[in-house]
Amino acid sequence: MKPTQMLSRIVLSAAAALLVLPSANADETATLKMTFKYKGDAPAPKFLDPNKDKAFCGLHKIPDESLVVNQENNGIKNVIVYLKAGRRDRKNLPDTKPEPKTHILANENCRFEPHVIIAHAGDTIKVTNPDTVGHNANFAFFANNQQNLTVPSGGAVEVKVDEAEPAAIPVACNIHEWMLSHLIVLDHPFAAVSDENGVLEIKGIPAGVEFEFRASHDTGSFDDISVGGKAEKWENNRFKMELKPGMNDLGVVELDAADFQSK
Repeated sequence: MKPTQMLSRIVLSAAAALLVLPSANADETATLKMTFKYKGDAPAPKFLDPNKDKAFCGLHKIPDESLVVNQENNGIKNVIVYLKAGRRDRKNLPDTKPEPKTHILANENCRFEPHVIIAHAGDTIKVTNPDTVGHNANFAFFANNQQNLTVPSGGAVEVKVDEAEPAAIPVACNIHEWMLSHLIVLDHPFAAVSDENGVLEIKGIPAGVEFEFRASHDTGSFDDISVGGKAEKWENNRFKMELKPGMNDLGVVELDAADFQSK
């Protein structure tokens, strides 16, 4: 074989190899993991004394869910974290159009179950009432049409959420003032709520791009906090991060009593 022919084959082989090599940054995604914990002694669980429909509501032990702290490991339940996607972020997010879902929000034992619902624009919230007393569901929407619906005993109503909401909204029962839940409606799937151990994970986030995230809680205000043992400042419950491919575990996000007091 002539030297020129050998050189041509080498060049062609190298070019073919480059064609099959995957891009280092193609379709790489990240998972954001956080564990919210209460600093100091966990506050004891509190229970509410119903002042209406006592004959039924008084039969049930109704927890105060404005702050739920695990007595064994200080994990804080019901903290929502979601990607705050502005117009400039859209080009870096996948075009996700999941099939519409129906989420059940039950007026059960004179409380809402679940306490937090994460929905996608286009989903439906089905409010049920298995109780023997009437309830209502007042959705304090910003983007969607506000709804204040009566839910008779054994009945159900449905609310379609066509638009994403700018923040988590309260859902209240005006008949029983202690009943409260929260609904967040997004146009992307990058959100999660902390479990009974304070842990949440958001999967499938595009890696290598800086995004802004926002935390939300019934009563929490996360400004001066500790993340992984280091003091941090989150302005208006927001923080920015560029995630690496794979797991990004921020460790413990520690909050103290002052973070759950009115400011």
